[in-house]
Amino acid sequence: MRIVRAMTQPMQIFDRTAVRRHRDRAAAHVSDVADILADTAERLLDRLDDTTIRFTHALDVGGRGVIAPLLRARGIETISCDLSAPMLRQSGGAGVVADEEWLPFAAGSFDLIVAHLSLHWVNDLPGALIQLRRALRAGGLLLASLPALGTLAELRRGLTEAEAMLSGGAAPRVSPFPDLRDLAGLLQRAGYALPVADIEDITLRYADPLRLLRDLRAAGETNAVLERDRRFVPRDLFAAALAGMQGEDGRFPATLRLGIMTGWAS
Repeated sequence: MRIVRAMTQPMQIFDRTAVRRHRDRAAAHVSDVADILADTAERLLDRLDDTTIRFTHALDVGGRGVIAPLLRARGIETISCDLSAPMLRQSGGAGVVADEEWLPFAAGSFDLIVAHLSLHWVNDLPGALIQLRRALRAGGLLLASLPALGTLAELRRGLTEAEAMLSGGAAPRVSPFPDLRDLAGLLQRAGYALPVADIEDITLRYADPLRLLRDLRAAGETNAVLERDRRFVPRDLFAAALAGMQGEDGRFPATLRLGIMTGWAS
């Protein structure tokens, strides 16, 4: 008797069309969050200083114009890819418009891949990590960062409490994020050698809470959850949510838990 195994499709959590549209719109304003992106990029690329290997050919995945220049400054020939053509142009140099879920690169094309804050809107993250590993040469390195569980906890809590108070329910308005254990497991599942995952906590404090919402929009990080509420947002919702976030110092905190992943292709 022949057994036929059904192909399983990854769960669809994110609206990839909305992700691309948000990044298209953000391209004109991404310089507004350049300081935040540069700080997080340096934290990720610091891992390169922990190895004596000299990398020569790198892929920058969704680096928003920050990663590629930093890699080129290290003398590494770099190609960028992004889901959004306008955002891709921020990186300069060679580039390809590409979906992280369907990468067009041949096996063994790069000895370094850097995916900075670009994989958390991917539906099939294990599959994307496998594709990235295949694009690496033997002995190549993946450096990836993405928001981890606890990111925007203050905003998530404020929105949930405010919407429950105003309407008696709450729609998903902040993306779900993986925890540290998930990150390490994802690398192992995708076949990386010497997988390491760790967390760096960054707390931003805003004098104007609306600036947080503008920064999220400028980074292309507005809600793209497939099951998001597409109705008009109640006028009082964000005002009530942001008011509930105010700290004792009068400022409004926003936490970024930067999950950093490193793994080697064998």
